[in-house]
Amino acid sequence: MSEVYFSPMAFSRYEASETLPEKFSRMLAACGLGKAVQGKKVAIKMHVGSGVSYSTIPPVFVRKLVQFVQENGGECFITDHYVARRNPHERGYSEAGLGCPVLDDCAYFGKYFYTIEANYKKLRHVDVAGLIYDADFMIDFSHVKGHGACGYGGACKNIAMGCVTDRTRHELHSLEGGLLWDADKCVHCNKCLDACNHFANHFGGDGAYHVNYHNCTLCQHCVKVCPTDAITLDSHDYTDFQTGMALCTKAVCDTFAPKSIFYINVLTQITALCDCWGMTTPALVPDIGIMSSWDMVSVEQASVDAVKLENLIPEGIPQGMELKQEGHLFYRLHGKDPYVQIEKLEEVGLGTKDYTLTIIK
Repeated sequence: MSEVYFSPMAFSRYEASETLPEKFSRMLAACGLGKAVQGKKVAIKMHVGSGVSYSTIPPVFVRKLVQFVQENGGECFITDHYVARRNPHERGYSEAGLGCPVLDDCAYFGKYFYTIEANYKKLRHVDVAGLIYDADFMIDFSHVKGHGACGYGGACKNIAMGCVTDRTRHELHSLEGGLLWDADKCVHCNKCLDACNHFANHFGGDGAYHVNYHNCTLCQHCVKVCPTDAITLDSHDYTDFQTGMALCTKAVCDTFAPKSIFYINVLTQITALCDCWGMTTPALVPDIGIMSSWDMVSVEQASVDAVKLENLIPEGIPQGMELKQEGHLFYRLHGKDPYVQIEKLEEVGLGTKDYTLTIIK
């Protein structure tokens, strides 16, 4: 089993030492990260958010991580894709505030990358961000949340969608699917549009039927109400996208030497949607804490296990929305099983689902 370090939100006294930032400091000291970053150029990959989002990792935790790396002899920078256009300083992510540069991982114009050929359906190129590729060490610093395309966003999503170019992201999203439309059978009665509770479908100007798979939950309402059977269910059920995410993550991770990536998942302000939406909705469950590991699969498994349906805060989902009747909370919300992504990560050799929790108080 792999070891997952866990600093929980629970506290017993009104003291600063009992709060999550101080527990985070103790976690960093306990996990062996200090020795690993000594003398290294360290990329701290996180999502800097955009717009009016406020659920990304609070700057106090980022500062503590930067200071820890620097105090242990590492030279670090914060990085994400589209940094310049996301205006991270508006959410507290600036060199002045954090103590290290905040940089576009593919450089300002998005044209600095190294291509690794891929051969999985429409995923043909993994364009690894240049600053990620050039780093000696990476800390995958992820905010846990739901995700419309793969059910769950954590360590894997932070790499697969954040350490690559637009071309690779486009190829990944081209793997999404689930519904087939037969133009010859369609009578454009619009019953499929009326039946969709998630505003995931529309007819374009050319009369073609379009599905936004980020919003689609595969509830099949459109399939069931279509009077001519013009819409049918495809068989792959989003697994292609989750497989592509795992393969892309593997390609990025393979550019680093063994034991040169450390994974930290922040389980606070866990919302339904990815931080890239540029907004923040109410939390789905109470704040849980922070988990970390040298094993990506274990920390992802532990993180998803910790998000429990019985702790659902009703305000975290849109009023009137009906959840699916079975499965994990993220599956009930988005119609995509978050555990499939984790299984695919294990299949490509990025770790094990079997873990033990080491509590850091």
